[in-house]
Amino acid sequence: MAKSYYEVLGVPKTATDDEIKSAYRKLARKYHPDLNPGDQNAANMFKEINEAYETLGDPQKKAAYDRPSASSSFGGGGSGGSASSFFDEFVNNMFNGDRRDSHSSGGGDISLNVTLTFEEAAFGVTKEIPVNRFEPCSACRGTGAKNGTQFVKCNNCGGTGKVRFAQETPFGRVVSMKACNVCNGSGRIIKEPCPVCGGRALIRKNSNLRITFPAGIEPNQIMTVPGEGERSRTGAKAGNLVLMINVMPHKHFKRKGLDLLIDVAVTFTQALLGDKVLVPTLRGTKIAFPLPEGTQSGTTFKLKGQGIENTKKGLVGDLLVTVDIELPKMLTKEQKNKVKELHELFKSEQYDKSKEYMNKK
Repeated sequence: MAKSYYEVLGVPKTATDDEIKSAYRKLARKYHPDLNPGDQNAANMFKEINEAYETLGDPQKKAAYDRPSASSSFGGGGSGGSASSFFDEFVNNMFNGDRRDSHSSGGGDISLNVTLTFEEAAFGVTKEIPVNRFEPCSACRGTGAKNGTQFVKCNNCGGTGKVRFAQETPFGRVVSMKACNVCNGSGRIIKEPCPVCGGRALIRKNSNLRITFPAGIEPNQIMTVPGEGERSRTGAKAGNLVLMINVMPHKHFKRKGLDLLIDVAVTFTQALLGDKVLVPTLRGTKIAFPLPEGTQSGTTFKLKGQGIENTKKGLVGDLLVTVDIELPKMLTKEQKNKVKELHELFKSEQYDKSKEYMNKK
């Protein structure tokens, strides 16, 4: 029996949305085709993972998927697990169709790496992404037949692409539907193949897709665009476009979730006496930040609401400013004497860390 979507992602049915998303991202990175070149098993796993998350990552699809699963607990009886397993498979086929048939006739997924600048990932952007994919042949209108007319209706399925089949079950005779094996679910038999596509009904083309990347998208995030993968024969489901997001580093800022991190250099006199320090923001403006007197090097201050905004979730991160105190170089003799005089005015009690260190000896 095929694995359930929960088993594919390795999570229990009680998993939260965040747990499902976390499991999906971890597995998608592990089995991504770009990280496993030439590994067909990894490619198949990657496709299964995306198919599972397409359902479990959507609350409505997940609820519909869970309903038949819940009903499979009916009639535990004393016949052990075999009747229950058979019923699980029967219910799964009845509600979801034969996934193997529909999947083989549908379009494949396309996986691409996309690199965004730090600002594009933070603020969101719409970009044109070049995609090379199979699309329906225009010469035969996606039929695979010459001029789009040189085909006849499949006699086996009557042109519907589906055939009935019966199964004897512990609950009686059950009639279900599956893809026709004569016409592969197309409903037609080609008399004369299209000379442009050779009867495949598809040709490979370069396309530019306008993709919107939401504000707050994270590095290494997997973004799935449904229906923008490989096209398929007329009427069959197209695959998905699966994008692995890379984000270029910024020369000043680092990122932790929706928070921005920056190191700001200040002079030792500013740290000693306190001052107003101009702190840059990602949008190019500057904020006057009041630096308290006696600030120690490495101290981090939080500027609320100055981080990255995730409009979809209604969340805004903070700007975390870490102070780096800079000492002056190449002191003159006069400056050195002044510093010595100043040093003699300070008391040991004014140095917390030094006092703590001396007490340990």
